[in-house]
Amino acid sequence: MDLPSSTHPLVFSMRHFFVLSLALNVSFILRSVFEREQGLNWFGFESEKERITQRTRLSVSSSHSSITTLAEAQDSGERIINLDHGDPTMYEKYWQQMGDKTTVVIPGWQSMSYFSDISNICWFLEPEFAKQVVRLHKVVGNAVTDGRHIVVGTGSSQLYLAALFALSPSDASEPISVVSQAPYYSSYPSMTDCLKSGLYKWAGEAHNFSKEGPYIELVTSPNNPDGTARHSVVNRNKGTLLHDLAYYWPQYTPISSPADHELMLFTVSKSTGHAGMRIGWAIVKDKEVAKRMTKFVELNTIGVSKDSQIRAAKVLKAISDTYEHVDDSEVGETFFDFSYHNMAERWKLLREAVEHSGMFSLPKFPPAFCTFFNQVSEPRPAFAWLKCEKDIEDCETFLRGHKILTRGGKHFGVGPKYVRISMIDRDENFIRFVKRLSTIRI
Repeated sequence: MDLPSSTHPLVFSMRHFFVLSLALNVSFILRSVFEREQGLNWFGFESEKERITQRTRLSVSSSHSSITTLAEAQDSGERIINLDHGDPTMYEKYWQQMGDKTTVVIPGWQSMSYFSDISNICWFLEPEFAKQVVRLHKVVGNAVTDGRHIVVGTGSSQLYLAALFALSPSDASEPISVVSQAPYYSSYPSMTDCLKSGLYKWAGEAHNFSKEGPYIELVTSPNNPDGTARHSVVNRNKGTLLHDLAYYWPQYTPISSPADHELMLFTVSKSTGHAGMRIGWAIVKDKEVAKRMTKFVELNTIGVSKDSQIRAAKVLKAISDTYEHVDDSEVGETFFDFSYHNMAERWKLLREAVEHSGMFSLPKFPPAFCTFFNQVSEPRPAFAWLKCEKDIEDCETFLRGHKILTRGGKHFGVGPKYVRISMIDRDENFIRFVKRLSTIRI
């Protein structure tokens, strides 16, 4: 409760303390950015890790001016803050700083044929894109690629449907059941049942699945929406697993080991932030499954845009270059270091806002060793799984009343006290959200 101003001119309310805390945190962030740019550790001495992985940082002056402007921005509470979608615009700042390093010029005569490599199972897969996918996974150490087939798709959404098509028995008397542990990605049910396929159908929460016979279980890890590490839960005979690993990248979660599953889905939208490219890839162990997935994409869109694949290859190459050519002073800032620090800073600010408000709660994640950064760290998911406490039963509606748009728990197979909030929007929108959330009271 705020004390009356007449009590004493030097008495601060809790709200004042939070604003002061937020300002101090912004100053701390600026200091850490400056020190990283200068290659210094906390005591002012250059560390080996800083010299190797953080050689060249963004401009101090530009970072200072942009963050200060955001921190000082006034929020009247009237502007709508939309964090419903996972639009990864947080990454724009990094790619702007990279300049022409990811610029692609495509002549008018190039990429005119349907075909990319007729010797490949996935005949519309651009060889350079496949090369850079394998290279990046080896740099990060998050997926096994040796002896596997790569199938490219128009985002991981198309590949999800291609995987269902490939994994479903073609001669079954009824559609195969598709299940996932709740909370599950909100689009799984609608995507699965959109075409009312005779091959597969959505069967809901994996824990409640008791039907005998074949089934497909979706395992999203880290999970969307709650950021937890996931494993299969049904574990019965005749089951097939489909692993969605869109968020298994070091800015979101510690990399424990290379993922080694039968079928794994990835996408540039969450790995690099380029959602508009509409490019995803599947790493497939079984040759026949890869053939059937390729057939689905062929029937659905007659391949995948070569222009998008060429551009995606350039982006993936730029990321790998910053780690494989660390002695090159022209390399610039490393992508995953930039992303890691941004996510860590955002989660710190959000947790402080939640604690100050007293109206909400967030999951706590156990720290783990990350083989990529060679250190122990906590997960920093791309989404916050926020719970409304006290007497608030519908968190989505409650926050909408404060002009904060989120996605409610009912879309993810759980109750309405939860909402999913994007953590990867632009700085301005995120800072405004944190400030407003901290002031919410009943």
